[in-house]
Amino acid sequence: MARDERALNDVLEHAASVLTAAGFPKMPARVLMALTVTEQQGMTASELAERLSASPAGISGAVRYLQTIGIIRRVSQTGSRRDRYELPSDWYASMVRQSPVYAVLAGQADAGIAAVDDPDSLATERLRDMAGFYRFLEGRLPELIDEWEQVRASRS
Repeated sequence: MARDERALNDVLEHAASVLTAAGFPKMPARVLMALTVTEQQGMTASELAERLSASPAGISGAVRYLQTIGIIRRVSQTGSRRDRYELPSDWYASMVRQSPVYAVLAGQADAGIAAVDDPDSLATERLRDMAGFYRFLEGRLPELIDEWEQVRASRS
């Protein structure tokens, strides 16, 4: 149990708000953060609903979404009809690893270049830089994640 449960709940809600502002759905963001800050290995849907003061339907949709994108896993409980939802230890790296956002943004920059159709245009120059930057990030992400995993392992 956290020493300051109210402060921990504020962290949960604020981090979920940041994820939501970045385009992540609200209830999945809240469920993700609840699973992140719990002292338990995982939580059942009813525990999540209680922790978040949310409806069972809201929790159901959120865990389905998080499972679909590979961030959480459902674990059957022996002798119980309730499943427990757990986060892999590197859920945040999985989230980045699976994100197509950089490729999509680079592709949109390419589409913008084609729409401008003027190699000397300032818009073309900016779009070319944008595409290059996002392709650079996309190419470096695997290396960065590998480097992070080495740093993380050395801390253990």
